Amino acid sequence: MFQPDLRVLTDPSVIGPILLLILPLVAGALALDWLVRPRPLRRFGLPWRSAKGAVLLTLVSTALYGGFLALCGNAGLSALLAFALLALLALASNAKRAMLGEPLLFSDLALMGAIFRHPQFYLSALSGWQKLAMAAVAALLALALAWLFVADPVPHGIGAGLALVGVAALTSILRLPGFRALAPRPDPDADMTRLGLVPTLILHWRRWREMPDAPPCPPVQRSAIAPGLAPPELIVAIQCESFADPVELFGDPAMALPGLTAARADAWHWGNLLVSGFGAYTMRTEYALLFGREESDLGFRRFDPFLTALRDSSYALPIRLRPAGWRSLFIHPHDMRFYGRDRILPASGFDRLVGEESFAPPAKGEGRYVTDAAIAHEILTRAAEATDPTLLYAVTIENHGPWSADKDAAAQGSDSRSPGLLVEKYRRLVGKGDTMLAELRAGIAALQRPALLVFFGDHRPSIPGASEPGGNRHTPYVVLRFDARGQLVKGDGQPRDLTPAALHHLILDNALGAVVSVAD
Repeated sequence: MFQPDLRVLTDPSVIGPILLLILPLVAGALALDWLVRPRPLRRFGLPWRSAKGAVLLTLVSTALYGGFLALCGNAGLSALLAFALLALLALASNAKRAMLGEPLLFSDLALMGAIFRHPQFYLSALSGWQKLAMAAVAALLALALAWLFVADPVPHGIGAGLALVGVAALTSILRLPGFRALAPRPDPDADMTRLGLVPTLILHWRRWREMPDAPPCPPVQRSAIAPGLAPPELIVAIQCESFADPVELFGDPAMALPGLTAARADAWHWGNLLVSGFGAYTMRTEYALLFGREESDLGFRRFDPFLTALRDSSYALPIRLRPAGWRSLFIHPHDMRFYGRDRILPASGFDRLVGEESFAPPAKGEGRYVTDAAIAHEILTRAAEATDPTLLYAVTIENHGPWSADKDAAAQGSDSRSPGLLVEKYRRLVGKGDTMLAELRAGIAALQRPALLVFFGDHRPSIPGASEPGGNRHTPYVVLRFDARGQLVKGDGQPRDLTPAALHHLILDNALGAVVSVAD
């Protein structure tokens, strides 16, 4: 049996070439990081991140190199794999920033499993050549790993040692006062400009882990519902995918949505919903509506509040409605494991989840996702069956991007990704959401029960050349109130801008009465 000569571990002719590869790897990693947006500030005519950021990137690069060396035993291939991983992070961050207006965040890495289960949600951020390049690089690296694998255990042991030293040094240096003071606030752009991509990911992740949980939601004293205004027995809240006002998006009054226009004219409340995400991050809006906590109170949890939402169940809308006799249903024609909804929502007081198994697959010509019309039908059916006070919270999906052009346009030789065709496709799909709003308005009125209909967009669409990050992010919201005869009760007609968390509290105030005092 082969017995390795462990004396080679101290042989400079063996260790030297392996260690020397760290230098070009670190130099390449630093140069690669200069290309990540936002770009570093220029000093003396050259782009520079901070020295602390360079130290952190050096240690991470060393640990990655050691880890790959422990895996394959080939020093050259290990350096290449470490660089390729850093390049992949840089590519993903720049692509995400171009499409969504945000760099790669530590919380995005928690969604790696979802990328493989639902690739259409994420790969749409990349162009065709980028997807092809990623596939080619992955295939080449897999072949290289199989072909260049080294069986000698000595380099594997050296790699394991390098990985341990890199991780230990990184852990130790992050405990030093100068490093502990880095990235005190959740500001990815500022931190990335100063420190770079990988250091920012690590520092934000550490800050996120150190954040304490919020105390349980305190009990409140509420006033009685205003005389002559029956409290609602039904609340229908619709989180409509990528729903935004096309007039605001594209500057064309002819694109006005009739259902939204009519709802604004007859609304109890209406205005702009001040969502933080653009083109994605449904979970931020959804969390705020369900839990009523402002992003300013979430700290580093604001990037993906669903990661820790199980700890916030006492704030959830269904939990707070339950003592008054309310039942709550969550309706979403998609895999409820996405964002962990299958665990979070029951713990947050939802009595039933109505998922994709309750809907027929889209018919031919209806697109990739369950239609808004099917969701409207399900909502009105559930509403008609409800005998107790009931909250129906629904999340639509038909208008999910990317908005590729219809096949007939492609058949005529049109560019399926041209801004004009993408806008037209978006207009058609957002119109389905608008029709849903009108159908729900009529259907709830026909029930002749005191009710609230809350309708809002989760974020604006990202459409290259037509709706891009950098400007306004708000979406519309409308709250329609119905009396016991199904007649609309109008407000004062004035628009009011609200955060999603403020809309949560508006729903509670209308259902249970306004807050008079909060217990200490």
